[in-house]
Amino acid sequence: MSNIVAIVGRPNVGKSTLFNRLLERREAIVDSTAGVTRDRHYGKSDWNGVDFTVIDTGGYDVGSDDIFEEEIRRQVQLAVDEATSIIFMLNVQEGLTDTDEEIYRLLRKSNKPFYVVVNKVDSNKDELATTEFYQLGIEKYYTLSSASGSGTGDLLDDVVADFPHTEYKDPFEGLPKITIAGRPNVGKSTLTNALLDNNRNIVTDIAGTTRDSIETLYNKFGHEFVLVDTAGMRKKSKVSEDLEFYSVMRSIRSIEHSDVVIIMVDATLGWESQDMNIFGLAQKNRKGIIILVNKWDLVEKNTHTMKEFEASIKNKIGQFNDVPILFVSALTKQRILKAVDAAMEVYENRKKRIKTSKLNEVMLPIFENTPPPATKGKYIKIKYCVQLPTPSPQFVFFCNLPQYVKDPYKRFVENQLRKNFGFTGSPIEVYFRQK
Repeated sequence: MSNIVAIVGRPNVGKSTLFNRLLERREAIVDSTAGVTRDRHYGKSDWNGVDFTVIDTGGYDVGSDDIFEEEIRRQVQLAVDEATSIIFMLNVQEGLTDTDEEIYRLLRKSNKPFYVVVNKVDSNKDELATTEFYQLGIEKYYTLSSASGSGTGDLLDDVVADFPHTEYKDPFEGLPKITIAGRPNVGKSTLTNALLDNNRNIVTDIAGTTRDSIETLYNKFGHEFVLVDTAGMRKKSKVSEDLEFYSVMRSIRSIEHSDVVIIMVDATLGWESQDMNIFGLAQKNRKGIIILVNKWDLVEKNTHTMKEFEASIKNKIGQFNDVPILFVSALTKQRILKAVDAAMEVYENRKKRIKTSKLNEVMLPIFENTPPPATKGKYIKIKYCVQLPTPSPQFVFFCNLPQYVKDPYKRFVENQLRKNFGFTGSPIEVYFRQK
């Protein structure tokens, strides 16, 4: 199962710097996706071949060092609840504070593995000053400089080594997994109950993921798949930022282990930044995606409302907008069976395989008619293409000068693949390699 490492601590101790450093090896920062404007909360990383998700809990500006404000407590508690391991960051330049001690006490109660890390240790003088942190009663701490990266290797060696190695046996192995994701109160639980006729036959509670992600077998109307329900989010706070952070924490594991993600949107609120975060996470993990605009029965409509709403979403989600968008009401069950059909169609598109001969037969004439633009007087010729044997569609195009193929042409190639072979709802990866 997926491992989640949360970075917690006071503001300005270097959490975000470490977060960015951990993600530099893998270009999976969620806000690199067009349209994401919020702070980065999560991303993918790996160390020595072990993949994990990193959570940056952010920081709040507390009034003074002796006040452990409620907002920090919520953020840290959420990380503690959901993470596999926790990195607790301190700042040698500011020394040990009452807030640090409060966070440490909270982590001790969690029974989760956590690692005390003293940051901004840039010299021998700083190294000597870190001994102050033994006052916490700890046996070991790590010193590092998240700005330069020194010390991160020893820390990550221990973090990865301590990940649980219990292998999860999937009782539904081989069946499609479809996850319903979205912000709180968009109607996820209503949709789940509508699909299951209010008879939630819970087959397994996924050990080690989240207490509220439940797998249920759906077998009706010619479709059989596992419905992964993330609807049962506890409302931790009335603070919207807190709820957003919590829903991201809840969604990560479920999305990473699904084939198709149904992103539910509240029609009365429209497409918001948190919807974009979830979309970006699903896209980066190369999952099939459909978007359900729920509560459509509550919206005042005219003949253009649906088209305008769909165009608005496609404009916001950026270049990958070949995604089914359906307008539903989970409460009245309007179009929910169409949503199931669409999800299964996306599932089939994601696992679609194109024969090499057919791929070359269709694509090579396109390259002849519309070759990549010449760069620095050099002409690029694409000679051959294949689809990789990966869970989602990935294609390699062999040519003489792959380094000169620019992003606009890669998007052109992706659009041609979609046009000719139909990969609606599935992200496509396009690579150019030397022949």
